[in-house]
Amino acid sequence: MVDLAGQYNSIQNQVNKAIKDVINSTSFINGPSVLSFQNNLEKYLNVRNVIPCANGTDALQISLMSLDLKPGDEVITVDFTFASTVEVISLLNLTPVLVDVDIDSFNINIDSLESAITKKTKVIIPVHLFGQAANMEKIILLAKKYNINVIEDAAQALGANFKFSNGKKQKVGTIGRIGTTSFFPSKNLGAYGDGGAIFTNDDELAKKIRGIVNHGMYKRYHHDIVGVNSRLDSIQAAILDVKLKFLDEYNNSRKIAASKYSELLIKNNNIKIPKVIGDEDSHVFHQYTISLNFKKRDELAKYFTSNNIPYGIYYPIPLHKQKAYQNDRFNDEDFKNTNKLCNSVISLPMHTELNDDQINFICNKIITFLK
Repeated sequence: MVDLAGQYNSIQNQVNKAIKDVINSTSFINGPSVLSFQNNLEKYLNVRNVIPCANGTDALQISLMSLDLKPGDEVITVDFTFASTVEVISLLNLTPVLVDVDIDSFNINIDSLESAITKKTKVIIPVHLFGQAANMEKIILLAKKYNINVIEDAAQALGANFKFSNGKKQKVGTIGRIGTTSFFPSKNLGAYGDGGAIFTNDDELAKKIRGIVNHGMYKRYHHDIVGVNSRLDSIQAAILDVKLKFLDEYNNSRKIAASKYSELLIKNNNIKIPKVIGDEDSHVFHQYTISLNFKKRDELAKYFTSNNIPYGIYYPIPLHKQKAYQNDRFNDEDFKNTNKLCNSVISLPMHTELNDDQINFICNKIITFLK
């Protein structure tokens, strides 16, 4: 599904030097490479504050911790995503409110979102799934209307732009009050281990978050607030600083690969190819995810395995049906799109090193299977 070795080969001299420099400095925690990466990511995103942390899940949890929420406060997010988004809500004794997604974008359904808002709603967490920007213009309008915080989960979409109706473009993760991302190795900007970051243009909130990620300390051994231990280590920061220079190039390679997939598959009536909502900058194709009916999807997965073709099924079980998060508040009828997607989607190999021969081979196998 990813070719991290191939990507490393093209930048190994820069990466090796960056790692060696950190080892020689012995500044393994909060070293100069962390500050350098933080500053460069702020410039790339055009955001006032980037706070690196240990992973993307921590980024979400710390963001919620910074908002002084009370037990039972409601946080709305999507049913069709990875569990970390709802996991952190539950860990903080908040109430997760799950809503359905749009069938075409895989992102939060705006009508379902507004219907789920109550007086207890304090936060909306839209997830920019598979690299496609969610409809942040409508989400922000709802958030302002009801005085709700927005925390963007941009773990799969770093580098994507949302285009507003007035023509303005803004990087996802910088539009809500807080944005978060993950640097898990398979992400568009991936470390060689775990890592994450939090973004905000709110300087006061940023100061609070910086304390939370470091045991609640602003001065050593002075714990002003309750915090956690969640720091991006210097080696990972150094690697990410190298790779950040290539992020737009990496995202462009993914878009080109996605375009080639779509060109070869679009004429097959048995396949629903991913739909780009907005202009080409709105989708950075963390995944290239197609939809088939349930029976064909599972048969295709077996066929891929027999032909040594990697694939992913994200996500086979909706969150409202997961044992850890089942609740009588959730009505299966409210998640028609999510249920359908869980039974029909399959993701094809997608990474920066994909070539035409590989894409042609995969598509020819799919077309042959569906004849």
